[in-house]
Amino acid sequence: MPRRGKKKLTSHFEWLETCEAIFNRYQTSGLFQVDIQTKRVKKVQKRYRDRKARIVEELWFDMSFKIDDSAVQHQIQMLGWRVYVTNKNPNEFGLKQAVRAYRDEYLMERGFARLKNFPLSLTPIYLQREDHITGLIRLLSIGLRVLNLLEFQVRHNLEKEKEKLAGLYVGNPKRETTRPSAEIILAAFKEITLLLIEVKNEIYAHLTALSPLQKRILALLGFSISIYTQLDGQSFTPE
Repeated sequence: MPRRGKKKLTSHFEWLETCEAIFNRYQTSGLFQVDIQTKRVKKVQKRYRDRKARIVEELWFDMSFKIDDSAVQHQIQMLGWRVYVTNKNPNEFGLKQAVRAYRDEYLMERGFARLKNFPLSLTPIYLQREDHITGLIRLLSIGLRVLNLLEFQVRHNLEKEKEKLAGLYVGNPKRETTRPSAEIILAAFKEITLLLIEVKNEIYAHLTALSPLQKRILALLGFSISIYTQLDGQSFTPE
């Protein structure tokens, strides 16, 4: 009997279609042999008020299945395999190089994901003027280029110097990586605070000291530490 709220299957085709949908959902198509038998059962429907007693015919379905062992074994043999295709000469470009090139390839979809989600979060839905929408997209596109360039520069220099960067992952400071993302690189600078104090009509600036990790990232980017340190200890008169 079908459970409450579930559609009752009334034909052989519906049973087959439902089974196929379950196999597709769990990626097990071809691993089972299913047999569905249709039975016609005649029942006597008792008299009720003005309705006379009558004989009605109902359809019943019996389903049985068994695992196709040969198909399962074939599926097990295929687990973990991946096909790589290249037009390079195998003597010049081996399997190791092909896998490395595939993993290091630039994925355009990743840029679109960054543009639509964190950290750029492109949402022109709240803008009404077309020129504002165009301006927002162009501005965030520049931000996307900066993220990609920042990420490439750090990864390139880490590979060039055959070095791994540690301390980027919160809760696991010893974890090392040669391919940090731009988002996690920028997150390493989120604790920096610039404090401005006004004394006798002069404003004094104090900056949080840079950690060894932050200094290393700046070096990998080719930036001078003075980008930050020049702000520390300065004083100026407000306008």
